[in-house]
Amino acid sequence: MIILLIPLLAWGTGRIYKSIIFDIECEGYLERAANANTVEYAIDNLQVALDYLDVNNIKDGYTSVFWRTPDEDVGYWYNNLLEAYKELWEIKANEKATALEKSNILMKLRETLINNTKEGDKIIIPQGISIHPLNKIWTLLGIVSFLSFSLGSGLIMGRHLNEI
Repeated sequence: MIILLIPLLAWGTGRIYKSIIFDIECEGYLERAANANTVEYAIDNLQVALDYLDVNNIKDGYTSVFWRTPDEDVGYWYNNLLEAYKELWEIKANEKATALEKSNILMKLRETLINNTKEGDKIIIPQGISIHPLNKIWTLLGIVSFLSFSLGSGLIMGRHLNEI
């Protein structure tokens, strides 16, 4: 019965690993960009996050598998990040930009990246983004590993009960 549990454990471990890697290589930098005190810091951190998204082809589609909701639209989210990045560069390139203009763009960036919830501030990311664009494959693997464990365990338990 332990052998039947291995695919389910591997799937769960893979999901946790992908989530941690996304947090370290992208989400953490989005949070740093949102909290940046200078336009330069914001650009540097947002650039790291955008590079991760580009390398991992996380630019479009939906994170959901069975239905589509606006909060899972990766294309909208990615383009929003890209536009914020362009605005940061525009303000940086403008030598006549005042401290107020720079402060305003940093506040706008923070509002773009962070959602205020009852639990506190939360980075805006589509749910399931850490496994995107392979969401369908991860879902299929999860279902298959769960069913194999459940059905296999049921058969083993049924045989064991019949022997009693």
